[in-house]
Amino acid sequence: MSQPFELPDFYLPYPARLNPHLDVARVHSTQWARDRGMLEGSGVWEEADLDAHDYPLMCAYTHPDCGAGELCLITDWYVWVFFFDDHFLEVFKRTGDLKGGKAYLARLARFMPMGADLTMPAPENPVEAGLADLWVRTVPGMSPDWRTRFAESTRNLLDESLWELANINKGRIANPVEYIEMRRKVGGAPWSAGLVEHAVGAEVPARIAATRPMRVLRDAFADAVHLRNDLFSYQREVGDEGELSNGVLVLETFLGCTTQEAANAVNDLLTSRMQQFEHTALGELGPMFAEHAIDPLTAAGVLAYVKGLQDWQSGGHEWHLRSSRYMNQRARTGRPLGMSSIVDLLGAKRVRNFTHVPYRRVGPSQIPDLYVPFPLRLSPHLDAARRHTVAWCREMGMLEAQPGVVGSAVWDEQKLIDFDFPLCAAGLHPDATQEGLDLASFWLSWGTYGDDYFPAVFGRSGNLAAAKIAVDRLSAFMPLDDSPAPPPASAMERGLADVWRRTAGPMPLAARRRLREDVEKMCTAWLWELAGELAHHVPDPVDYMEMRRLTFGAEFTMDLCRLRHTKGIPEELHASGPMRALENAMMDCGLLVNDVFSYQKEIEFDGEVHNCILVVQSFFDCDYSTALAVVNDLLTSRMRQFQHIVEHELPIVCDEFDLDAEGRRELDAFVDELRNLVTGILHWHRHCARYDEPSLLRHRQPAPWRLGGPNGLGTSAATAFAGR
Repeated sequence: MSQPFELPDFYLPYPARLNPHLDVARVHSTQWARDRGMLEGSGVWEEADLDAHDYPLMCAYTHPDCGAGELCLITDWYVWVFFFDDHFLEVFKRTGDLKGGKAYLARLARFMPMGADLTMPAPENPVEAGLADLWVRTVPGMSPDWRTRFAESTRNLLDESLWELANINKGRIANPVEYIEMRRKVGGAPWSAGLVEHAVGAEVPARIAATRPMRVLRDAFADAVHLRNDLFSYQREVGDEGELSNGVLVLETFLGCTTQEAANAVNDLLTSRMQQFEHTALGELGPMFAEHAIDPLTAAGVLAYVKGLQDWQSGGHEWHLRSSRYMNQRARTGRPLGMSSIVDLLGAKRVRNFTHVPYRRVGPSQIPDLYVPFPLRLSPHLDAARRHTVAWCREMGMLEAQPGVVGSAVWDEQKLIDFDFPLCAAGLHPDATQEGLDLASFWLSWGTYGDDYFPAVFGRSGNLAAAKIAVDRLSAFMPLDDSPAPPPASAMERGLADVWRRTAGPMPLAARRRLREDVEKMCTAWLWELAGELAHHVPDPVDYMEMRRLTFGAEFTMDLCRLRHTKGIPEELHASGPMRALENAMMDCGLLVNDVFSYQKEIEFDGEVHNCILVVQSFFDCDYSTALAVVNDLLTSRMRQFQHIVEHELPIVCDEFDLDAEGRRELDAFVDELRNLVTGILHWHRHCARYDEPSLLRHRQPAPWRLGGPNGLGTSAATAFAGR
């Protein structure tokens, strides 16, 4: 059978190295698999299959420095996980047995006990026997935090098979954003990263495991591992097994291109994720160590873990070139490199991502037909909310310069009226009381003021340290108890203290804590945006979409929606895969609508780099019209995904959680809020005076005031310009 495409030229910055204990691991793993019942008689593998796959070679390449005993343990884990994958294929995927697959996976959780007692039920098949043996050999000596993380990634890895089976049964190919998101969560790489910690003997400390640098390293590693595997496994997965969860197939379908073009695009994304890993490791780990007071010994352990992830990338590629499991027949032939290939391998794509020219003329944003198939409703309290919002912003000090802060005159009253945040709130919350609509309008005003303030003040000065201090101070104005906030030093602090008091007052402690974390994440994401602006760094599509949900305040909005609909809906239901996908789809629809309308404002007037159209232009090296079409198609895909989940998946979730009539009514009301979310956002963008060219030109005029603070000879140069 001929290859469906030529493997592209891969970005390989680190040489692969081979563990000297390979032969020991080969002998051990074969006997271990036989003892667990995975070979003759299993109906899945014979010894010849295991020899041909050569998992010990993979582990020897991906873990080149560990000792013989550790290499044997790591190899056994990979033998087990690949056997599971093939076993699940034969027993459940080929037969379409979704119900049986769910029961099978649910039982495996019993073989990963978390406490000191490692007692388990008697294994009933080779997969259970293998997991039972591996768990007791692996978890002793590891912290409870590591056990929890590793057990979660193992469950997610197993659940991938259920997600793939559901898509096969529906004949559905995921859209690219959903695919990357789900592939990362339920794919094998986060699980492999946990084994890297075990292999190098250095756990990631719990206090930094959730920080952005560590998350980005883990996610970029995961994406690169999965995308590389998709390229090598396309022929087997798509051609032989009939699977639909492959990145080449996803892009081939989504972009309407040839298989070769899709493979090249996947390789571009793989290269970008590897370079994101390098950028984070070199530029963000040091400041993170200092911020969290990481001692030198612990820092050395983290760096050993990072090196282990690099070794895994290099070794994993080398194994894919050699294993009979994959399409690699012509991968090592010496094809002459064209100039474009040489340029890309030398990192021209990375250079291009840092060479964006800000403030270039792009012209008015083109607004295509956007697929938002829900009716609009507006609150009858809109006019009053408009008056109240102007009065509130004036009282908070948002309509004047901040004393002594150059560039802080970002709004005046006419701008605020033009922006018309109550119109957005009226579409988002058509059934709100007057007080509720006012509060929603105040939150939108505060968040947008902060989003405008940071680049205007800290972007002009390039003072990231001052911006971080400003963000760190904000937590004090969201007390979790009834203690008073400190005296505010700016309009941002004053406004946050006021909306927090109005919102969090009647909430239980857990809800307050969650909302405060949402606000903190949003404000911290503003720092990420600011750093990108200063470096002129256009992010890659994956990093952009994840961070955009934070900078857009989408998670905060989503949590407020959840809190309004808690009766009869268990928290576990909100944590389920379909509900997370439902919420993420609507968050993405909202932010993509904003990116379509705000393109001229952000690129030409504000000099920004964080807009999905620009991200697509930069990554795929295409023009504005092509990028706009891709973004619009992505928006449509996410909207159709939302409709698909509501129609086909939520009824199953309701049955699984045995929701009563009240719970189903609350869930329906929550889904209605999500519909209102995107219709309200779209209506506001169409009718506010913030994004059209005449308004942008008017808002760029010099402000009719001068800054407070310094005065006297020479200080007239400090007069601010309104807008960015």
